[in-house]
Amino acid sequence: MIMASCKICRKSFKAKPWHLQQGWSKCCSKKCRDEALKKGKFVNCDTCRKRIWRTPKKVKRSKSGKFFCKKSCQTIWRNKVYSGSNHALWIGGSSSGFYRRKFLKSGVPIICKLCNEKDIRVLQVHHKDSNRKNNELNNLVWVCLNCHHLIHNHGVSPS
Repeated sequence: MIMASCKICRKSFKAKPWHLQQGWSKCCSKKCRDEALKKGKFVNCDTCRKRIWRTPKKVKRSKSGKFFCKKSCQTIWRNKVYSGSNHALWIGGSSSGFYRRKFLKSGVPIICKLCNEKDIRVLQVHHKDSNRKNNELNNLVWVCLNCHHLIHNHGVSPS
């Protein structure tokens, strides 16, 4: 054991050399250790605005300068910020799900144009002019899987 100085109260205490070498044994007692751990600040979650405590290390290491109370709040934020052209794998708007998300956000009723099916799990977006690069809202229509097959293979027309 060797003598060390407490980083909070400056009182001398005995510590194992190995603990000092590892960066441990900085405080003389549990009370001083708890005092040392109080450093930090309260911040608000950037998604839900919940008040959360962050240590100086976590504040410093935040790349975005934003803080989240849980992983789901961070995911909500990331999906808004890093979507579309801001996504690392963006290739000029040729993503296959791009027009579906655009059509979902447009406010067009989510219902099959031919059979009035309302189950979102079976609905697809059909391009009226068969040009997948033409993602104008007036060129898109909701159709179910069955009706989509009828359109492409049996000449049925979505009016």
